[in-house]
Amino acid sequence: MNTFRFKKAKSTLVGLAVSVILGTAGCTSDTSESGQTNTQSQEQPAYLNTSLPMQERVKDLVSRMTLEEKIAQMYNDAPAIERLNVPAYDYWNEALHGVARAGNATVFPQAIGLAAMWDKELLHEIATVISDEGRAKHHYFKSAGITTRYTGLTYWSPNINIFRDPRWGRGQETYGEDPFLTGELGVEFITGLQGDDDTYLKSAATAKHFAVHNGPEITRHSDNYVVSDKDLYETYLPAFEKAVVEADVEAVMCAYNRVNDLPACGSDMLLKEILRGKYQFDGHVMSDCGAIADFYDPKAHDVTRAPAAAAAWAVTSGTDLNCGTGRLSSYANLNFAVQKGLISEALIDQAVERLFMTRFKLGMFDPDEQVGYASHSMDEVGSSEHLALTQKATERSLVLLKNNGVLPLKKDVKVAVIGPNADNRDVLLGNYNAQPINPVTVLDGIEQYLGEEAVTSAPGSALIADVYGHWQVLDSNVLFHTNALGEREAGARVEYFNVATLPITDFTNVHTNAEIVGDAKATETRSSLELYREVSPITNKVLDDFGMVISGELVPETSGNYRFDGEGEITIDGEVVTGPVALTAGQSYQFSVTKVFATDQLTNTDHRMRAKWQLSWLNTSEALVENAKAAAKDADVIVMAVGISPRIEGEEMPVKLEGFNYGDRSSIDLPAEQSALIKEMEALGKPVVLVNFSGSAMALNWEQDNVDAIVQAFYPGEATGTALARILWGEVSPSGRLPVTFYHNLDGFAAFDDYDMTNRTYRYFNGDVLYPFGYGLSYANFSYSGLNAPQELSAGSDLALSFTLKNDGEMDAEQVSQLYVSMPDAPVDTPKVALKGFTRTAVNAGESTQVSMVVPADELVYINDKGDKVPYKGALHLSVGNGQPQFAADQEVVKTVITLL
Repeated sequence: MNTFRFKKAKSTLVGLAVSVILGTAGCTSDTSESGQTNTQSQEQPAYLNTSLPMQERVKDLVSRMTLEEKIAQMYNDAPAIERLNVPAYDYWNEALHGVARAGNATVFPQAIGLAAMWDKELLHEIATVISDEGRAKHHYFKSAGITTRYTGLTYWSPNINIFRDPRWGRGQETYGEDPFLTGELGVEFITGLQGDDDTYLKSAATAKHFAVHNGPEITRHSDNYVVSDKDLYETYLPAFEKAVVEADVEAVMCAYNRVNDLPACGSDMLLKEILRGKYQFDGHVMSDCGAIADFYDPKAHDVTRAPAAAAAWAVTSGTDLNCGTGRLSSYANLNFAVQKGLISEALIDQAVERLFMTRFKLGMFDPDEQVGYASHSMDEVGSSEHLALTQKATERSLVLLKNNGVLPLKKDVKVAVIGPNADNRDVLLGNYNAQPINPVTVLDGIEQYLGEEAVTSAPGSALIADVYGHWQVLDSNVLFHTNALGEREAGARVEYFNVATLPITDFTNVHTNAEIVGDAKATETRSSLELYREVSPITNKVLDDFGMVISGELVPETSGNYRFDGEGEITIDGEVVTGPVALTAGQSYQFSVTKVFATDQLTNTDHRMRAKWQLSWLNTSEALVENAKAAAKDADVIVMAVGISPRIEGEEMPVKLEGFNYGDRSSIDLPAEQSALIKEMEALGKPVVLVNFSGSAMALNWEQDNVDAIVQAFYPGEATGTALARILWGEVSPSGRLPVTFYHNLDGFAAFDDYDMTNRTYRYFNGDVLYPFGYGLSYANFSYSGLNAPQELSAGSDLALSFTLKNDGEMDAEQVSQLYVSMPDAPVDTPKVALKGFTRTAVNAGESTQVSMVVPADELVYINDKGDKVPYKGALHLSVGNGQPQFAADQEVVKTVITLL
């Protein structure tokens, strides 16, 4: 646990010159809760006095607000209170594996890949870097007066739900299926984000989604998950307990679903009894976005008819902040709820004080020069040090699942890089991602490592159906324009315009519309239709609105039916493009794109921050398999980049395809197109190295039996290609381990919405598995010996042990040692084995080292049927080694039995 808690911290900083940060506080007349009018003197208000305790300052500020002002501060996009010099603030920001959706930032492996590192120290370092970049971005936007979504310091990360079922599309956001691994990693990520200052938070982390939340996506707004007390406290809550008790997480997000009949955001059991009662949480709670509207939506939970009642219910249970998104804010009804006696103003005060306590801890009401974290600058974002760190993380996250000796590859080989993910940036990123600084695909990385002359490539297939991974940005190879001299030049002409906001006329789909007005104010030529303009080309202001018109000639190099992918209205020869277009090689087509970049005032969002604008295309007439065979003809080895992508698995997606169900999966097999492609490549008789990209487990059964090597990549970050090449060619030994079980199939699985843990995850699954939780191969051979552990231990005591780890191989490498226990003498059912410790150790070839581990007493317990922790007594079966004891070779594990008295 941290050595301090903010509820006890007092600021001892010197007094503040009010005009520095919030303007001069003059004489104001404020209405109190009682309706009386108080005249403030010219003296500095208490909430700006940094010598006072933060809690006192917060109470002073909230006491000056009217009821309407307080309620408005309970929306995620809280408006300014100008008379109190309170700036507008949007709590919604994301930092799952990098500062997300706020323009360029270093993109680390997706959370499931970070878990595959099994490396607490490195994850803490990564979270520290993320918060460094987040601080830099926040102060950059603040200096420009920008308060839109994704510019704040309240990050809605990490996702510490348990990935209990491989069908869940958002499992990629988690640290896997094990409560211990998830909890340990969550603590490191949270403390890295929040910093170690005694007064200020570096950023505010959010543990989500509380609780019992992991699919299905399509029914999450209406589902009621019934769980036993034992499953609740044994599986679904331990990571949240660590996040609060050990990491002092600042915020918690409640989930969409109901838990034992009550909406999670209106559950006294979850929010009052457990979170604020047992765990003593003292931060703020926010709803998942739109979750309060689910209370009264007839198509969702439909547990109350009145929005005002839903709002009062949620606040009374302890949900302080309403994320409303497209459903706007249910908490706008709180004024009516107060009028009708559904809720007291005192409870609203409590919620608002919690919210402002977070903002005060972040230093938002103190001068920047008094907040050390405010010194981070934009030159840190995507720095060489940060890019080197994400490469290191990727190298440690890649899991070698099979190797018949083909790896590592020789450097003088010719390689065919085949597959729909070979040159697909999407699979580098996962969801909730930033715009990468230097994205390196598999093809990029191998070409850079070997040289382009040694590499051929082809996509070989679609990802699935008509979903492709090999889109290419239109560039000066096919785009031309006529310059001012009447000469034909490569590239497209781009004109920039002012825009005007249009009045809202369609109230069935409310969003801000804008249109281009007037003449072009700036012009340029672009060689590629990919751009990120955070600063308006017209006004030179950050995130100022503008319109863009691209024009020129499009001259395809190959005939075929082309699809286009990108935002904006596209015309070819004056016709608006709405689907595939037949184009002839060498023929010139008049081409234009019109796109408006504007902030949506209703959602407080500017979409240009989420991703670079680009216009891509692909030829759907291409003979994909034949071209792949041709590319592989003269190769010595075939590296195949296959799998799925965040375009077809993720959060509540409009995707309904064979094996995919609105973001979730109904099958864990590879799509048929890719399975067929792999078999075609294997039939060529050349070594095949398979690299699988997915945020979830895949049933690689045929592949395990037939290809030469398999690497599980998950979604490994912007340095993917560079890191993968170093692994494949033996610059570094693979050391990642699976944070989830890879099953043969879904036979025998309970319904997706059945939250009983029977026969789920490695702790309870009774069937045969393809690759077990904790599995991963190395280029080195490690052996374990000399386990030193007590024969007896008093229940309630920590368990200390040590062992010898030797690298018997010829390559320096890192090894993840995993400690598992089982408790056969417990009076209730317990997991077959359960992870209770892990460590990563670097050992040079031929050398050995002593490794020490400690299992805290709080982990040597079982959960009874009431959900209570009970210190275990009896024979404790313990193993330390290269994975679960039943899967590790004899020399790869040491075991003992300890009697707990």
